[in-house]
Amino acid sequence: MIAAAPNELLVDEYELAMADSYLAEGKDSLPVAFELFARDLPPHRGYLVAAGLERAVEVLTELRFCDESLAYLERARNCSPELLERLATVEFTGRLDAGPAGTVVHAREPILRVEGDLLTCQLAETLLLNQVNFQTLIATKASRIVTAANGRPVVDFGFRRAHGADAGLLAARAAYIGGCVATATVAAGYLYGVPTTGTMAHSYILSFPTDVEAFVAFLQHHPDRSTLLIDTHDPLAGARAAIAASRETGIVPQAVRIDSGDLVELTCEVREVLDVGGLGETQIVCSGDLDEYRIADLLAAGAAIDGFGVGTALTTSNDAPALGGVYKLVEAGGRAVMKARGPKSNLPGRHQVFRGVEDDTIGLVDEDLPGRPLLEPVLEAGRRTGEAAPIEEVRERAAAELAALPERVRALRDPATLPPRLSPRLRALEEELR
Repeated sequence: MIAAAPNELLVDEYELAMADSYLAEGKDSLPVAFELFARDLPPHRGYLVAAGLERAVEVLTELRFCDESLAYLERARNCSPELLERLATVEFTGRLDAGPAGTVVHAREPILRVEGDLLTCQLAETLLLNQVNFQTLIATKASRIVTAANGRPVVDFGFRRAHGADAGLLAARAAYIGGCVATATVAAGYLYGVPTTGTMAHSYILSFPTDVEAFVAFLQHHPDRSTLLIDTHDPLAGARAAIAASRETGIVPQAVRIDSGDLVELTCEVREVLDVGGLGETQIVCSGDLDEYRIADLLAAGAAIDGFGVGTALTTSNDAPALGGVYKLVEAGGRAVMKARGPKSNLPGRHQVFRGVEDDTIGLVDEDLPGRPLLEPVLEAGRRTGEAAPIEEVRERAAAELAALPERVRALRDPATLPPRLSPRLRALEEELR
């Protein structure tokens, strides 16, 4: 494996350049607030499922510059001697407010707010965006695939197509938050408690003289969790082989899997073969280049599918492979600030999101507006305010919030959106600073 860089070096160089200047100007300890949000939603997205909060907490609480990092920065001449000395003492002692992981959010609504000294909060920008953008993107993609499956279980098969090992693991966790029932990635079970599951590969079948012999062996070795891959040679012949193996062993396979072909026609034909052969309880699972669009089309066409394994499209969010989340300074030295021109402008001041029955309102933090406040304290003085929510709780929250969305917002194609309103005070502040 390639050696991993220290986390504190997962930073854009311009963060260090700005930090050097902040220090020289005596602004490194200026109290500030940054907010992380998405200006716009990706294509065909009516909402986002916020994820990555636990990694955000780690980014902030573990921010330290070790001797190895400082030695590299000195060799690379990225920093002045004064900044190197300052970096040796960096520690996040500020505040983090965030919506609980699994919360549904909309464009312009802050997912989290970081408050502290200017130098430290600036250095956290790159890695915070990296973690929250990706995991929110994948949790949202997973929720759409689960919506398309219409109650049928979806399993994450995507690690081997992920853009790196860390991305694959985080995608498995985010996919579970978004509604997948399990992952094929064993390490996600070890690290995060995500349920794991698996079937078999074509190589397993090909290592036996016949499909029947392969299925007999697998059923005997895994009688309680057997899904047989039946399209190595021919799906209908594979279905008959599954029946023969079940009769020989007395074990009913939980499911058969089809990974290719005309899934509408094949699943209906396989269903008939299994039913006639006495395997009416055996389910049919499909995989192979699936996404929410194809799943919805398959079910609309009458495919006899009981569950799905989704890989590449899920782990890469292939139709919308990036979330343009940003991390913007909203307050400096107690003064509300904003970038005031063009489409990349942001709202000034520290904000709270108030969730109403029909829509949300973004107000200033000291406002008391109708609705449920979304952002809650997570870190105060650099320390957690409470225990991290178990992943099951996060998953349940996402499911409940998704179910509360109007159907038109959850639509797979051309969904409606729910742009938040601005409170009168915030709108007046925005106009004043413009």
